[in-house]
Amino acid sequence: MAENISSKQIVDINSAQAFSIACDESSDVNDVEQTALLCRYVNSDGPQEELIELIPLKGPNTRAGHFCLEAKGINTTHLVSVSTDGAPSMRGAHKGFVNLLQKSLDRELMTFHCILHQEALCAQTFPPDCVEVMNLVIKIVNKIIVNGLSHRQFCSLLEEVGNAYSDLLLHNKVRKGLSYPELEDLDWLSKFYFMVDMTSHLNTLNKNLQGKGRTALQMLEDVLAFERKMTVFARDAQKGTLSHFPSLREFKEANNQINYDYFHRAIITMQAAFGERFSDFRKEKPTLSFPVTPLDIDPSLLNTVAFTGVSKPDLEIELADIADKDLWVNKFKSLTADIEEVACQKATLVKEHKWSDMEKLPHPDKLVFETWSAIPDTYINMKKYAFGVMSIFGSTYLCEQLFSSMNFIKNKHRSRLVDESLQACMKLKVTSYSPDIGKICSEVQTQKSH
Repeated sequence: MAENISSKQIVDINSAQAFSIACDESSDVNDVEQTALLCRYVNSDGPQEELIELIPLKGPNTRAGHFCLEAKGINTTHLVSVSTDGAPSMRGAHKGFVNLLQKSLDRELMTFHCILHQEALCAQTFPPDCVEVMNLVIKIVNKIIVNGLSHRQFCSLLEEVGNAYSDLLLHNKVRKGLSYPELEDLDWLSKFYFMVDMTSHLNTLNKNLQGKGRTALQMLEDVLAFERKMTVFARDAQKGTLSHFPSLREFKEANNQINYDYFHRAIITMQAAFGERFSDFRKEKPTLSFPVTPLDIDPSLLNTVAFTGVSKPDLEIELADIADKDLWVNKFKSLTADIEEVACQKATLVKEHKWSDMEKLPHPDKLVFETWSAIPDTYINMKKYAFGVMSIFGSTYLCEQLFSSMNFIKNKHRSRLVDESLQACMKLKVTSYSPDIGKICSEVQTQKSH
């Protein structure tokens, strides 16, 4: 069945206007390095995100991804971009996978460092004192969890006070017999409450960046919006109003001992880290915006180097031609209005905690696909470019999600599972394709009766 699905994937990828790949690596239960190779493309049903191969690396081989594409019979002519986790094995200047892939193709690709990884690195720029606060909190959490009675009593306390969370997670190794005089230190406590509020803001951003079907543009806009919010956070901390720091504000009202300048500097430092990162996405924002607002972008800002099937001069002519055609201009205006409507409905459902209803909302990338499918082939370069941009991965989130499935399938009780079987199980677990059972049955040799 896995082979049947693979053949369907390859047919769709090779017939797509363009496609992109995402790569990440993780170790399985036997410490075998597994590299996940995912592909995003647009077929007749809309944008697809599929696992192409789970490649076991028994030695240092950073070209495994390229060999896999060739071995699968995938035509790399229309490969547009590569997104990775930013590890040296992926983005190294000389032997990194991305660099070797571009050399073997003898052309330049659009390359991106996963937005989620970059966001996590920015979140690690808290001052050393705050990091120590977090480390101590982890120790306390572990000490509560390691003792059965303490754990049950703590869960009962959380339920009694109506806390949003009903339990704690075990983070690290625990040593018993620890005392915590810091819990009576007002300066330590103020930093603790600051960390509570800031990590809450960061968690909200992180949740927004996750999920299947998120486009690179949507993720970039979330990051840029958070970066702008940090200006508000910094001003809030500097003035001492603490409107966006409810836990710290409550501590201030009870103790009236806050080092506002310290927290202001911490926020500014983190904001600077956000400003220094995401450069690969920032410079391509006009390109990433093209599928949604093609008529509002200066064509000279569009990056067409990696789009082998797109002629930039013809693209510019098509953009000039369509600009005064009300029929098609109204299509893009309707698209923007529909995306805005979905965003408003999603915000309302989030506020009302109706999570299951959110799944019923149309996906923005599906709306974009339907709009471009309605555009005639007279504007073929525009369509190719739009579908190519839609294929770009903003993160390697799906790779991480896939590794969670891998650790469930190949666990300590199934550690002898061979690579081929793991590959097949993973393919069937994560694909959106259905195997052609009729074809599979017709190819099976029947046993004749005696």
